[in-house]
Amino acid sequence: MSFVDDYKESMLFEFNRNKTMAEKTFDQLTNEDLHWTYGEADNSIAIIVKHMVGNMLSRWTNFFTEDGEKEWRNRESEFVAPYQNKEEMLLHWNKGWDCLFTAIDNINEDNFNTKIKIRAVEHSVMAAVSRQLAHYAGHIAQIAYVGRMLKGKKWQSLSIPTGKSEEFNKKMFGK
Repeated sequence: MSFVDDYKESMLFEFNRNKTMAEKTFDQLTNEDLHWTYGEADNSIAIIVKHMVGNMLSRWTNFFTEDGEKEWRNRESEFVAPYQNKEEMLLHWNKGWDCLFTAIDNINEDNFNTKIKIRAVEHSVMAAVSRQLAHYAGHIAQIAYVGRMLKGKKWQSLSIPTGKSEEFNKKMFGK
């Protein structure tokens, strides 16, 4: 396997892991929960998702040939008028992720050294992809944190539940 293939596999794994973490959070929440904010100036999960989708569509559409900040993107509109319900939110969520996965799938040996522009600044493919992974991971951590606050004791852990580390390690290492 080539370096580019290894890199793509690693990035796809991490993006999928982050996507799954958010979706496991969504599964635990109601429409009301998705629109909850701690304070007037805070973003709801539905708003965070709307922003992520806007970013994904802008960054990953024509990834190799156009600046990642598209002229048609209206970033400010991503922070108002959230999706009305979970179904609408998930429809757009999946559209954003499909755009991302299609772009990553198209990375190959021939285009790996292409310079990717984001807001007129050139990035290597690795830097552009890593930038987006970090951006989305931060927002997904926000989503999970708000979800955990809302669910309290009813929260279902997204990874190893508190108090279960030793049991998990025994299972993983056979000890």
